[in-house]
Amino acid sequence: MGPEPHRSASRPDWVVYARNLAWLAVAYNVLESLVSMGFGWADGSFALFGFGADSLIEVGSSLLVLWRLQAEEAGPAAGGSGRERRAALGIGILFLALAAGTASGAALQLAGRRHPATTLPGLAVATLSVAVMAFLWRGKSRAARALDSRALAGDATCSLVCMQLSAVLFLGSLGYWLRPSLWWADAAAALLLAVFIGREGWEMVAAARKPDFQGGCGCH
Repeated sequence: MGPEPHRSASRPDWVVYARNLAWLAVAYNVLESLVSMGFGWADGSFALFGFGADSLIEVGSSLLVLWRLQAEEAGPAAGGSGRERRAALGIGILFLALAAGTASGAALQLAGRRHPATTLPGLAVATLSVAVMAFLWRGKSRAARALDSRALAGDATCSLVCMQLSAVLFLGSLGYWLRPSLWWADAAAALLLAVFIGREGWEMVAAARKPDFQGGCGCH
């Protein structure tokens, strides 16, 4: 993909950049999901398998953004404001699903006294994911501001959440490896993240359902 447009670049330039970021997110997260779920199943690691399943939420969010951006390329007749509302609503629902999945996985881990993955694949996946998601979050956030899009801002937050979940997986795995008595730490952190994710999703759904929804991200 090309370099990030200058702050004063035209709207079409930012649309192209946002679309390229979305496709990159789809490609990476599909691969990450397959690898994580594969190693998680093989190693009996609930944490790594669940992390791979969470990656599919990011795929869904990015696909909604691509659908939203089609309106920008098709012109005013494509109903951009309606797509903005529906994309924002869809991403908010995905956030709620992610929150529920994260909380359920953490609760099962605590109830079963399961420890996070300590294998090299788990640590490697988490490390790479933090780096990639940081890049995507930064680019998506700037594109959301340039296009003043609530849907793109929500997608950027989704990348931020995935980055945080990656950090939880890495630190929990490393912590258990160094000190087995900390087996519960990543599950407890995941529960706190679930609250944050759920709040973001609820706010997006509530905003998208307002009659006066304009689609602006409020992030200028």
